[in-house]
Amino acid sequence: MARPKVLIACGQRVRDQYLPTREIERLEAFADWDWFACEGGGIEAANEDIDAANQLAERIDGVDALVVCHGSPRIDAKILERADKLRFIGELEGDRFSARIDLDAAWARGIRTVDTTNGSSYPVAEWALGLILVSVRNAGANFRRIISGVTPSRGDKTEMCGSLWGKRVGIIGGGHMGRRLMKLLRPFEVEMWVHDPYLPREMGEALGFLQTSFDQIFSLCDVIVCVAPLTPKTRGMIGQRELNMIRSGSVFVNVSRGAIVDSSALVERLKRGDIVAGLDVFDPEPIPADNEIIDLPNVFLSPHIGWATGDDSPHFFNLMVDELDRFFAGHETHFDLTPRAKANRLGDEPPGS
Repeated sequence: MARPKVLIACGQRVRDQYLPTREIERLEAFADWDWFACEGGGIEAANEDIDAANQLAERIDGVDALVVCHGSPRIDAKILERADKLRFIGELEGDRFSARIDLDAAWARGIRTVDTTNGSSYPVAEWALGLILVSVRNAGANFRRIISGVTPSRGDKTEMCGSLWGKRVGIIGGGHMGRRLMKLLRPFEVEMWVHDPYLPREMGEALGFLQTSFDQIFSLCDVIVCVAPLTPKTRGMIGQRELNMIRSGSVFVNVSRGAIVDSSALVERLKRGDIVAGLDVFDPEPIPADNEIIDLPNVFLSPHIGWATGDDSPHFFNLMVDELDRFFAGHETHFDLTPRAKANRLGDEPPGS
């Protein structure tokens, strides 16, 4: 059988930084590939250059799979009309908004659509666990005390929330990041509660968590972790009401996006001094130097570093080559963009709800 043809549409930076040689060699083991160089748009925006779209339409004839990333025009019905053989479209990094893929047009043609933005979700889940462990012991307050010149031999136990072992952890968001966090939490034998209206009901039984309401996460959990995506529906969804539900002695961690939380309300809640927060994100970013959050002793801050792995290349293309390999070998793909994923990102009601 003829080897499948893969076309990668992206800018020079993505070509240089996202496509490591070792992964290109893996792709070449089962497919022929080419690069369509294009510049414009951004992480969550398509290239609007009409000439680029026309040129891509000319290149797509005979292509079996198209991979898009920063710089690519939107793959719409007009382009798809020229793609008689196309069976697969993959987005490398689009924050799952699919700005570069007209999903309805692709689905109407029976084209598989996948997204590997979750390549950055897994390291964020690791840092979520790190912030939980730092926060349950209020390590930030003790570190502040040491660097200020106060160096006791033992921490002040009255300011510690204690151990993570056996605690009830509430997770807001059950996507790739949330599910990876669940795996990392299992050795601590915690009780996991999850709120995510887009999750299939059977997933709770399959993965061993209790699916519950937003209010119960805030009012009944020892640790509350936000790993939800920023969408029109989630922007500002954690405000004064929700923060006031948090019980004394509890921990709040946010590694997703700062704008999901009302920053002023969060500062006011933390100033009461009876809860601890671990924050990798804040609104706005970077945090203004005069913001009160910086000086609160019961807060541990990091500058939106959860995604970083220290590797030469991000892991988006690794996952995409895995998907292409599975697809052309006749297996099911893992990271499909579906009507449920689309509804989640647009803030619409889940399909069938």
